[in-house]
Amino acid sequence: MAGEKNIKLHNKSDKPDNIVMKEHETEEKCQEIEDTLPSFLRGFFTYLKGSVLPMTRLSYLGDIKFFCQYLVNETDLTEAEKISDIKLEDFNKIKAADINLFIEYCRRYRVEKEKETVIYENGSRSLARKKSSLSVMFRQLYRSELLSRNITDGFDPIRVPKAGEREIKALQDDEVMIMLDAVSTGEHLTEKERQYWEKTKRRDKAILMLFLTYGLRLTELYQLNVSSFNFSRGEFKIYRKRDKEAVMPLNISAEEAVRDYLENERDEKKALNGPDEDALFLSLQGRRMTERQIRQLVKKYTSIGLSTSRKGGYSPHKLRATAATSLIGRGNSIYDVQALLDHEQVTTTQLYAGHRMNVKRDLVKDMEWELERKEKE
Repeated sequence: MAGEKNIKLHNKSDKPDNIVMKEHETEEKCQEIEDTLPSFLRGFFTYLKGSVLPMTRLSYLGDIKFFCQYLVNETDLTEAEKISDIKLEDFNKIKAADINLFIEYCRRYRVEKEKETVIYENGSRSLARKKSSLSVMFRQLYRSELLSRNITDGFDPIRVPKAGEREIKALQDDEVMIMLDAVSTGEHLTEKERQYWEKTKRRDKAILMLFLTYGLRLTELYQLNVSSFNFSRGEFKIYRKRDKEAVMPLNISAEEAVRDYLENERDEKKALNGPDEDALFLSLQGRRMTERQIRQLVKKYTSIGLSTSRKGGYSPHKLRATAATSLIGRGNSIYDVQALLDHEQVTTTQLYAGHRMNVKRDLVKDMEWELERKEKE
C-alpha cells in the first residue's frame, strides 16, 4: 500500500511557511467536503472561496454537508441514497418550512454508533450559524438562476442573545496575579501537573503573558515562530484575519518571558525539521503545540486563578477579554484598545468598557445590611 505523498512547500510570499501550510490544509479539508456534495453546487463553491475567510468557508461547507445528509436520512425530499446524488430538482422542492424543521431537528438529535448513542445539542449561536450557511447557499443558487424562488425570507428567526445581554467573562486583576504566581512557582498544581510544569514552566508563562498583554486570538498565538520576534527592534509580527499583518511592540514583561523561554527552556535540538522547526511554542515531543494543547494549558492555569475545578477554567478567548477589560480599566482609549485587539467595530470594544473590573463589587460593598443591623444591636 503506497504511503501518503509528501508535500513540498515552495513559498515565495511574505507569509511564514507554517501559515501557508495551515491555509493549504484548510483548503484540502474544504475540497474533501466539496467532493462529497452534489455537482450543481460547484458555482456556489467558487462564490464561497472568493467571498469568505477559509475557516468560515469550511464551517459553511460542513453545515451544508450535514443538511444534505439530513435530507437523505431524515426526509422524503430526495430519493438519493448518498448526498452526492441529490438532484437540483430536489432542492427546488424544498420550502422554507423544511429549513425551519431542519433547524428544529438540530436543536437536539441523536447518532447511533456501534457501542453507544451520542446526543448532540446546539445552542442559539450554533443554530444561527447553520441557518446562515443555508441562507447564503439558497440565496446564491437563486441569484444564479438554479432555483426558481428565494425561500430564505421564510426562515424563522433564531434569537441570538446580543453580546451585551450576557455576562462578559474575564479574569480580575487579583485572579491574574494568582494565575501568574501559579505558573511561576508551581503552586496549586497537582503532583502530576508539577512534573510537566518543571519542563514547561517558562513556555507556559510566555504563552499566558502574550495572551494577557496583547489579547491575541488563539490562532494568532498558535502561529507564532521564533523568527516572528525582532528583539533588537523590540517587536514581533503576527498574522491576523484576512491576511492582515500586524507588528506588535514588546513590553518588558512580555519580552522577559519570551526571552527566558527561548534561552533557558526551548531546546533547539528537540525542534523537528520541517514546518515545526521555527515554531515558537513546542510540545515535549518537539512539535508545534496544537491549538487544543494551548487551550488546555490556559484552562488549567485560569482555573487556579478562579479557584475552581480544571473543567471550570477559561478559554484563551476569555484571556482576550481579560486584556480588553484590564486595558480599558487602566484608562486607555477605547479606540486604541480596538486597534490593539483588531476589533472590526468599536462597538465590540465598548462592550468591555461597560464591564469595568470590580464594578459590581464596589456597588454592593457599602450595602452590608446585616452588618449594619448587628452594629445597631
